Amino acid sequence: MNNTIQYTVDSDGIATLMLDLPGKSMNVLCDALISDLAACIEKVVNDDAVKGAVIASAKPAFVAGADLTELVTAYDRGVTIQQGYEWSKGLSGVFRRMETCGKPFAVAINGLALGGGFELCLACHYRVMVDHPKAQLGLPEVTIGLLPGAGGTQRLPRLIGTEKALGVILQGKKLRPKEALELGVVQEIAPADELLERARAWLLDEPNPVAPWDVKGFRFPGGAGAMTPKNAQTFMVGTSLVAGMTQHNYPAPIGALSAVYEGCITPMDTGLDIESQYFGELVSGVVARNMMRSLFVNKGAADKLVRRPEGIEKSKVTRLGVLGAGMMGAGIAYVSARAGMQVVLLDTDIEGAERGKAYSEGLLSKAIKRGYSTQEKADALLGLIHPTTDYADLEGCELIIEAVFENREIKAAVTAKTEAVIPESAIFASNTSTLPITGLAEASKRPESFIGLHFFSPVDKMPLVELITGEKSSDEAIARGLDYIQQIRKTPIVVNDSPGFYTSRCFSTSTNEGMTMLAEGVNPALIENAAKLAGLPVGPLAVMDEVTLDLGYKITMQNAKDQGESYVFDSGFPVIRKFVEELDRKGKRFGKGFYEYPEGEKKYLWPGLAELYPVTEEQPPVQEVIDRLLYRQALETVRCFEEGVLEHPADADIGSIFGWGFPPWTGGTLSFVDTVGIQHFVAECDRMTEAYGPRFAVSDWLRERAERGESFHQV
Repeated sequence: MNNTIQYTVDSDGIATLMLDLPGKSMNVLCDALISDLAACIEKVVNDDAVKGAVIASAKPAFVAGADLTELVTAYDRGVTIQQGYEWSKGLSGVFRRMETCGKPFAVAINGLALGGGFELCLACHYRVMVDHPKAQLGLPEVTIGLLPGAGGTQRLPRLIGTEKALGVILQGKKLRPKEALELGVVQEIAPADELLERARAWLLDEPNPVAPWDVKGFRFPGGAGAMTPKNAQTFMVGTSLVAGMTQHNYPAPIGALSAVYEGCITPMDTGLDIESQYFGELVSGVVARNMMRSLFVNKGAADKLVRRPEGIEKSKVTRLGVLGAGMMGAGIAYVSARAGMQVVLLDTDIEGAERGKAYSEGLLSKAIKRGYSTQEKADALLGLIHPTTDYADLEGCELIIEAVFENREIKAAVTAKTEAVIPESAIFASNTSTLPITGLAEASKRPESFIGLHFFSPVDKMPLVELITGEKSSDEAIARGLDYIQQIRKTPIVVNDSPGFYTSRCFSTSTNEGMTMLAEGVNPALIENAAKLAGLPVGPLAVMDEVTLDLGYKITMQNAKDQGESYVFDSGFPVIRKFVEELDRKGKRFGKGFYEYPEGEKKYLWPGLAELYPVTEEQPPVQEVIDRLLYRQALETVRCFEEGVLEHPADADIGSIFGWGFPPWTGGTLSFVDTVGIQHFVAECDRMTEAYGPRFAVSDWLRERAERGESFHQV
């Protein structure tokens, strides 16, 4: 017993419960820790010599939350709503026992306390938090398809009021120490070396071991739960906002709202029971499974470089060369300098290079205005970026990232010039979005050191980097590329070479399907709104405007040139050709595309679309438009998996969500196939093949997989 908690009692009768989960870098609320905590609480209660207890952590953080590796398989194991309810009720019961045992508990929060870790803190009678910028409190459960299931929806509203609590619960908002103190979430903040003593001092001062909500006559801060006019309005508006933001694809926010609303008009114990009921419904559902698996478990593994080849010494980039100072190159320069690297930003003329550096200046200026940075820090970062036109300045760079125009000849030319001055040990990476890496590496003297590093725009905001391996890319080049991605705090996926690789290839199917439907006479407003209802960030026509039809046109023409007569144009390409060649409506950057962009006003669909592509009298159901968009993307992912472009389903899911915004509720493209069922997926593709053409056709490989009932993710 107590393998996860160091239990000691000092001469003053103060017990210390030091949480220290063996073999883990952070404490998580796993079954073992919960069991030991329950046992330690009973020790405190039953020992007359113990006056009270302080809970602390032996690790750099407090508790990172529940162990999601135990919850993520709930759906696949057939966990019922009742079983999910009992799990929540069990943990909540441990915390409630501590809260009502008659002895005071204080907590020394030495760093991160999220989810169940924060709920443990809320159940303590006194909370002291370390005064450190990296320390955070939060309830992020709704972001992974759950709700706080150990009292978070009940204690936080009773502590700080309904409106403020909902802001934390529904947004997954993180509270820094000063904000937590101002809100009344913690009673004290203190330096790290004083945390335990401050907690002990409170315990020695004859504290009241009763939570405010257990005192007769307790009143909610700001009013009695949901019954005040102000709070009633909060729930009405909140429900509407949540429905609008989630399009009813995400049950967790509504579940959390319901738990707060229903629970906070009842006594605490009844409220906790209501919370557990809603938790049971969510944890046993497929959306929570999808989101936990992709957004937390698999993303966490990717961030820890699960795909890194073994046996390669860890590397660190100190000097980086970026070829091309356009939007992508400028963004790469910024995130790299932010990570502490010296960056040589090279362009064909010094004005272009300086503009690339100015991009960082603009971002830093905004950060200073918002209080996220200082002028001193900004100046230090800008000092790391050296704009130039001289290839000789690239000498000493350990990594080169090429971000010039999507033209094979131009890329070959800059590769040759760069390799003439960089050391032989340097890695060369192309930021191409479509051109095969193996072909680009032909221009290199060292193809084994040549890889693809595909960033997404805007680089400073988008979390994903797609690493593409060429036929000759060495394990060392792959490992060092992954080390760099980790160094700039991005999430990597590793894919094999092909035209468009994985993300660009699959992303383009959505925009292509949108343009195809437009040409068929589907109302463009229906296309755009159906995409949003599915959970996509924006509609396919708006996306095409953002990336520019001009770029899509150039990429297609380059691919057609490369592949010759064997190349098959996408069904939506005639639309692109018309808009670029005939109408000169090339996208947002050019001021016009599928949308009009009036200066200082909201964009709107170009009225000329109605004349160009008349809307048919009979329009498809909304769900049919949604299915065409989602199934087309998922099917192309399946093809990438079959062809070996993708080797791991997790990379497919992470890449689709964080790369181009596939709906997170699905868990990603291959999780989507598993969610609807592989046999149903194939049947629907067969139906759409007959209705819309061979782009929906499934291979024999997939059909055989469906006959076996073989999902992509194994439990």
